[in-house]
Amino acid sequence: MPDSSLLTFLGIASILAVLIMLAVAAQRLLGVRFGILRVALAGFLTLALAGPMLEPILRSFGGTTAAPGIGPVWVLLLVIMCIALMPMVLLVIAEVLIPPGTVPGPIEFARSLRGRISRARRYSQITRIAVRHGLGPYLRGRGDRVEDRSGRVRLARSLREALEEGGVTFVKLGQVLSTRRDLLPAEFVQELGRLQDEVRPAPWEQVEQVLTAELGGPVEEVFAAFDRRPLAAASIAHAYAARLHSGEEVVVKVQRPGIRAVVTKDLDIVARLARTLEARTRWGRALGLRDLAEGFAAAIREELDFRVEAANMAAVAAAPPGPVRYPAPVSRHCGERVLVMERLAGKPLAQAPRDPRLARDLLDCLLRQILLQGVFHADPHPGNIMLLDDGRLGLLDFGSVGRLDASARSALQRFLLAMNRQDPLAVTDALLEVVPRPEEIDQAALERALGQFMARHLGPGMDSVQMFTDLFRIVAAYGLSIPPEVAAVFRALATLEGTLVHLAPGFDLVEEARAFAGRHLAAHLEPASIKETLVQETAALVPMLRRLPRRLDRIVSAAEHGRLSVNVRLLADERDRRFVTTLLHQVLLTVLGATAGLMGTILLGTSGGPVVLPGVMRLYELIGYNLLVISAILVLRVLILIFRRRD
Repeated sequence: MPDSSLLTFLGIASILAVLIMLAVAAQRLLGVRFGILRVALAGFLTLALAGPMLEPILRSFGGTTAAPGIGPVWVLLLVIMCIALMPMVLLVIAEVLIPPGTVPGPIEFARSLRGRISRARRYSQITRIAVRHGLGPYLRGRGDRVEDRSGRVRLARSLREALEEGGVTFVKLGQVLSTRRDLLPAEFVQELGRLQDEVRPAPWEQVEQVLTAELGGPVEEVFAAFDRRPLAAASIAHAYAARLHSGEEVVVKVQRPGIRAVVTKDLDIVARLARTLEARTRWGRALGLRDLAEGFAAAIREELDFRVEAANMAAVAAAPPGPVRYPAPVSRHCGERVLVMERLAGKPLAQAPRDPRLARDLLDCLLRQILLQGVFHADPHPGNIMLLDDGRLGLLDFGSVGRLDASARSALQRFLLAMNRQDPLAVTDALLEVVPRPEEIDQAALERALGQFMARHLGPGMDSVQMFTDLFRIVAAYGLSIPPEVAAVFRALATLEGTLVHLAPGFDLVEEARAFAGRHLAAHLEPASIKETLVQETAALVPMLRRLPRRLDRIVSAAEHGRLSVNVRLLADERDRRFVTTLLHQVLLTVLGATAGLMGTILLGTSGGPVVLPGVMRLYELIGYNLLVISAILVLRVLILIFRRRD
């Protein structure tokens, strides 16, 4: 190997060795592990800056005849500590300015570069669509408030047209918003309602590829007959009529080809738009767009897996039969993108006659699911309901289903019964069982607020949508947080109110819900039911009651002989001990760092002492500089722990 090549190799090896030593020293002194890229950049910057910054000290040291003794050793130690301190400072600065996870690594960045470019192109396309339909000022938070009805109608039409042009995800978003009468004016609800099932179907050739891949064979082999004309073309899937070889008429729900990649990209855009609008616009903050976008994204991702919907259908259909029918899934033909289910003969709800009986049956069905069964349809909008040929209603599309455990159902039952009795105290107690109770709450004020709420909304003919809105405001005003599963109940009821208007204009949801409580839930207060509950609770207490006399005897005996004591273990939880230990470590490092810094400052201001470098530095100054470096290292160690735990 030539000499020049050998020297180059040795130089590179020396640099790498120094970098490794700097990385190990910085991580050991800070007590935190960093990514390879951060450590490498800090090491290179240290090598680049160390020479110019330490040159005055080294020049003074090299050009001076040092006194014999420990002086040169202290100066050398100071230089080494300064070199070790520099990457620590750079890593802490990087931790403050660019926290871990905010910038992807080079491999992740290279993998996501194509997706970033595609997402940016899609984001630009959505923005152009919004501007073309006159929605640009509202995206920037500068749109004028529309007071007259004709202006709201025009704005709602522009929003619908923009959502239609935006694609399937935005069409689905418009469909969801069309059910939120508690958030949007009537003009927007009516206009966005036109988005239901008004989507152009995908070509059959593409749909057939999805069917073949999911069913494991040609369509003709799996089905005895298959109608290639879709019964309905929704934003997520198409529905086709078919017949199995057994003669059973079924509906085949097929996911729109290529929808998953499009939806994933669009959901990211929806989340970004929601964050931007909530930060920049007053109406975005009032609607809570960020939470709405997160809930919408979670629901859409669940709808993209038809196996979840098949399981939901089976869970709901397992309940006792009632006035509303559900299609049963054909499990052997169900997959991630294909769902085969029983076909219910009937017509869309829009063609159903106005009949309060149907509205009452639908409300009774949903309340049974929520309060008695614990598995309920979370999106009962008109597009998911049909009028069957036998005069009953059929409930479709179980992609979005809520679940409640026994304790949540029991609390909701007590809440509804207390509302029926208009008992503010019982309503408050039941509400505090439904939601997580905060540590500090003015329960008397909450009770008064709920009493005023019931006086305002529980009269005949009151607006149930406004009732849900006011209830959420009370919950937010008193610092209560509604669990997601309970929030799904209120959203389903708010959506159902809009559906009931189709069946019976003027239908009083509140009064009918109170009647349901009187018919079904009051049975839990009958003597026979109370007796059964007491028997069950007593049976659970029998083992404890049998052990109680022996335990009381031991306690009395210990007290009689002076051996009774109470043993309370402080910090028994490992998490508490870890927290206290970490806190003490940080306090100790802070005290030591402050002490070292104070002592170093005092020594730097003290004149005299043995000469270490003639004409340059005395011993007190040298020790002071070393103490300041030690103080900086200890403070940096505390700061890095604080920044790592700030979330």
